[in-house]
Amino acid sequence: MSTDPGGPARHHDRGTWLVGFTDRVAVVCPRCGGRALVVPRPGLPEPKYFSELLFRPRRLVCAGCGAVDSWEAGTRGGGLVGVAPGGTEDPFFRRPLWLQTACAGHVLWAYNTRHVDELAAYVGAHLRERGGASPTRAMIPRLPAWMKRAENRPKVLAGLETLRALDRRSSAADRSASAHERGDRPRPYGSLYFRGGAY
Repeated sequence: MSTDPGGPARHHDRGTWLVGFTDRVAVVCPRCGGRALVVPRPGLPEPKYFSELLFRPRRLVCAGCGAVDSWEAGTRGGGLVGVAPGGTEDPFFRRPLWLQTACAGHVLWAYNTRHVDELAAYVGAHLRERGGASPTRAMIPRLPAWMKRAENRPKVLAGLETLRALDRRSSAADRSASAHERGDRPRPYGSLYFRGGAY
């Protein structure tokens, strides 16, 4: 987000996919209920295609109780089945997100503070610009209408500040009342990854 002297705050949408924010996902630990992190498995080469983020192996790690788990993409035929980012569960382990809170009659959620920053830049902007043709899975065009309404701007920005505060906490007692399992998993994309890319 940038601010012109004497002008409104601007946000320029670069068509970033939601999966681009899954490099560090704060989740509720399945063992202790505190904050755990879902991160890419260490030692992997940089992805050649952006869509590979839908398939890359992940690890869940809890610094509080030491819980560790691993995730790898399933297979169908000759390809890997990609995840479907979105909703209040992480797309890999299906754990409730740590960063979620009630807001304007809905649940506001984010994967990490970088995600919070991007949402705050968009919601807080009075001038919203779209760059070229956005990819089908770009995050900003897919945001729910209630987050985009001007009358909800103060509530959504306050909710995002609540998420920032939650990110600085890690014990089970600090867990948001919204961070519980609801079975609201998004429908899978059904993407398949072959050596040539995602389909």
